[in-house]
Amino acid sequence: MTGQNPTADQIDTGKPHPARVYDWFLGGKDNYPVDELLAGQLLAIEPRGKDIARVNRAFMHRATAWLADNGVRQFLDIGTGIPTEPNLHQIAQRSAPDARIVYADYDPIVLRHAEALLRSTPEGVTEYIQADVREPETILDRAKGVLDFSKPVALSLIALAHFLGDEDDPRGLVARLMDALAPGSYLVLSHVTGDFDPEGAERAVELYRQGGVTLRLRSHEEVTALFDAFELVSPQVVLAAEWHPEIGPDQRAAGDETIPVYAGVARKA
Repeated sequence: MTGQNPTADQIDTGKPHPARVYDWFLGGKDNYPVDELLAGQLLAIEPRGKDIARVNRAFMHRATAWLADNGVRQFLDIGTGIPTEPNLHQIAQRSAPDARIVYADYDPIVLRHAEALLRSTPEGVTEYIQADVREPETILDRAKGVLDFSKPVALSLIALAHFLGDEDDPRGLVARLMDALAPGSYLVLSHVTGDFDPEGAERAVELYRQGGVTLRLRSHEEVTALFDAFELVSPQVVLAAEWHPEIGPDQRAAGDETIPVYAGVARKA
């Protein structure tokens, strides 16, 4: 695994972290009281918080399976979060044992668990980079040691862009990352929205702000704009549960079709 071993003093337990809050919503144990506190406050606003995390993750599973079944053998997953089985590499390598996956995240707690949980098949490769999405050149430079950028790569940005403020220029970051990838590469992206509950969304944004975390909930139009330079795969940008629900193995629950997460997959021509 790439990167240094994190020490306890590198892990900031005094303020919530998106990866650890997401871990709590998924039923994980790699979070701290400050993360659980924020998660509880968010549930008071949106009682379906755990369902949002589950539906978002189910989209990642389906999109990865679709890509592997359509010949993609390389994946760059930025903002991977704390590994939770089955993770992206496990889904990809079910269909393509020789798939090569690079994960990137900046939280030391993610690195602490990566070596134990991100085990590749013998035929494939799984690697981890400790870096922030705001450092695209660093990620790309390190990923070149594992991925062949002359061949298609699937860039996976799952539940990440809503933690980028407008000042971070998410469209520019997507463009810089995709520019380095070969034609035939794909962009996979999901993004929480406030379209259906603007008041609740404002309260959630404020809670994250109080915890020192940026949360920018974008509209359908704004999320679709992140795919502007690429060819969207049918059914284009839709609520996550509506993106090829026929692809398994995740089970849908009643009400999933109203979970406020937009998702899409697009191809670089």
